[in-house]
Amino acid sequence: MPIVWVETDTPLPDAGQALPGGLVAAGMDLSPARLHEAYSKGLFPWYSPGDPVLWWSPDPRMVLRCEDLRISRSLAKRIRQFGREPVAIGGLCVTLNRAFPQVIAHCADRGTPRISVGAARSGQHWAAPESAEGRDSTWITPDIIQVYTDWHAQGHVHSVETWIDGRLAGGLYGVSLGRCFFGESMFSLAADTSKIALAYLVRYLQAQGVPWIDCQQETPHLASLGARPIPRGQFMALLAAGRNAGGPHWGCGRLMADGQLRHF
Repeated sequence: MPIVWVETDTPLPDAGQALPGGLVAAGMDLSPARLHEAYSKGLFPWYSPGDPVLWWSPDPRMVLRCEDLRISRSLAKRIRQFGREPVAIGGLCVTLNRAFPQVIAHCADRGTPRISVGAARSGQHWAAPESAEGRDSTWITPDIIQVYTDWHAQGHVHSVETWIDGRLAGGLYGVSLGRCFFGESMFSLAADTSKIALAYLVRYLQAQGVPWIDCQQETPHLASLGARPIPRGQFMALLAAGRNAGGPHWGCGRLMADGQLRHF
């Protein structure tokens, strides 16, 4: 079955038209408007440098229900340390949207991608890049950084940052549509700092009425945190129920242990 090619003015196909591996379409258009359309349809971009923009909808889909987040005793202890720090930046702190450019740059350099990627292409047929732990190539290309940064400026992409002694030590970023959150990537420069960012994000989302995080691809790491694979149809039903609902009141400030945001 040939892959669907989309021109700039052509709508993306529905997720149900995905090929067996989850590939839905290919094209050259990558813009905030195209991203908004894609995420609304349950698709996301994932491709290697030199390839067209590839749009994916895997089946099953990895989803973390906020109530299912699994926190170890050691991580819970570490989170409590962050919660005891004064409000001012310094010491141990978790923030929202304070350092998006740095977060996405760190994710591109050393983050945890959807899955570790390496190029795979055969003629005009593209497949999910094979696992290639430790390679320099990354799906977070300069084009991806630019378009998500532009979308961040429009209020749809957000970062969570973990700070130690005033220095950025870990974090993550993701996409928000209504009451749906789509995790994109995370990074750690010190032990557990990306997990701390995730724990604080989950509490914030729960306080804002967002029940789940799309993790896209199934990995043992995500499973260890409580994420589970669900059929594409079930994921699309969750998306349809939440994408047009009133979403969180995103801003910039310090995230508190109870899920509240204190603006600077």
